[in-house]
Amino acid sequence: MEPEKKADQADDRIIKLAAVREPPQNPEAEQALLGSILINNAAYHRVGEFLKGEHFANPLHGKLFDDIARLIEKGQVVSVITLKTYLEHDEAMKEAGGAEFLANLAAASVHVIDAEQYGRVIHDLYLRRQLIELGHDVINGAFKPTIEESAVEQIELAEKHLYDLASIGQIEGGFKPFRAALTEAMTAAESAYHRVGQLTGVATGLFQLDQLLGGLHRSDLIILAGRPSMGKTALATNMAFNAVKAYREEHDPNGGSKVVDGAVVGFFSLEMSAEQLATRILSEQAMVSSEKIRRGEMISSDFDKVLTVSQELEHLNLFIDDTPALTIAGLRTRARRLKRMHGLGLLVVDYLQLLNPSGRSRQENRVQEISEITRGLKTLAKELDVPVIALSQLSRAVEQREDKRPQLSDLRESGSIEQDADVVMFVYREEYYLTRSEPSRRPEENDQHYNERHDAWRQRCEQTYGKAEVIVAKQRHGPTGIVRLSFDGSITKFGNLAADEDRPDEPAF
Repeated sequence: MEPEKKADQADDRIIKLAAVREPPQNPEAEQALLGSILINNAAYHRVGEFLKGEHFANPLHGKLFDDIARLIEKGQVVSVITLKTYLEHDEAMKEAGGAEFLANLAAASVHVIDAEQYGRVIHDLYLRRQLIELGHDVINGAFKPTIEESAVEQIELAEKHLYDLASIGQIEGGFKPFRAALTEAMTAAESAYHRVGQLTGVATGLFQLDQLLGGLHRSDLIILAGRPSMGKTALATNMAFNAVKAYREEHDPNGGSKVVDGAVVGFFSLEMSAEQLATRILSEQAMVSSEKIRRGEMISSDFDKVLTVSQELEHLNLFIDDTPALTIAGLRTRARRLKRMHGLGLLVVDYLQLLNPSGRSRQENRVQEISEITRGLKTLAKELDVPVIALSQLSRAVEQREDKRPQLSDLRESGSIEQDADVVMFVYREEYYLTRSEPSRRPEENDQHYNERHDAWRQRCEQTYGKAEVIVAKQRHGPTGIVRLSFDGSITKFGNLAADEDRPDEPAF
């Protein structure tokens, strides 16, 4: 049988099934709620936060609810009598019976105390109808494959819609008493007090950076940006490894467990393979050049060190996903699964511009796509309650300036990235630029002047050799500033500078 006929038959089955099984609805609950609002407007304030007209199964009930809501929000009293004026100009209401329709609603009213429960019933039935509609869309999409959307992309799109539906279904939020928030803050402060280093967030292992940031805070989106070859991936890998190496949990008498230090780390490597990332970590910990490991140019002692280190590292709770061209919906699904199966304390995405938006939004321009991606990452950080480090590229504007230290305006598609991020950090290595700008002799320049310029350049190279800067340009929780680190390019390792080496050449901003 041809695919089109199969799809048509599937549509017919769905239509017949829909005809037999009515979508869930409760017109009596809708009437009772509207009636209670007409009798006592206080009933509206019990449901106005989460209920909208579109949630009613009866369109007329939904329209009336929206009209009532607008009038109450304007401070007007709404009743059967005051609504008569509006009914005279509404054809749909007049067809339904006008004043008699309102009187019947008022007669069906429930006590104002029960209004919230009726509102929750209406909202729950709305979500069920949306689930049914989503299910129909998934079935129809699966029966009609297209070149534009693969099966995996359809799954991701369905997951996104399901997640959006779950988000609007959360009606338990709202205000919490200050004492509850204060208790949470004191619990975090107590944990920090007893923890080595006294940090409230996940430690990066880079002492001055931890001191400036207070660690990587839960639910934060942290953007780590830099130009190519500055060491973005190396720094992110170092921080992730330090966090997972410090991972420690305690067990209580009831069999529960609590993380007291470090974190389980999920690393989405969209640019490098998992094997390349593992090689970097091996190189860093064994102090053997990654180039030697890749080429097999190790001497016996080097190989022994690499083998020993690999055996020490194989049990670390570091999970790498190197799937290329991952969508934000796919990333969200995998991160949730990782937290459910292994726990999760830190998420790293390398890098932001290699992520794809979900579904049909790919037809929009790149700035809008990046906006969706950064919003998705920030939402994910809050949902999973973990810090998310997202690496980002910088525009070429940096190369056009004499001072090549990055600024917030250098972020590519910077509007949404800068807005959504809780922390923005830049990696900067002056050594990289200096070694590529050896002064050449100018026309009619004498030897003495040229040698002076060359000596000054060489001294500057020596001063900056093996050093890097992390520029914290934005931080919601504290100050900005510059943190100076050591950097060994052969093993791609950032580290802490000795106190006598950390003399700033220029003031931090």
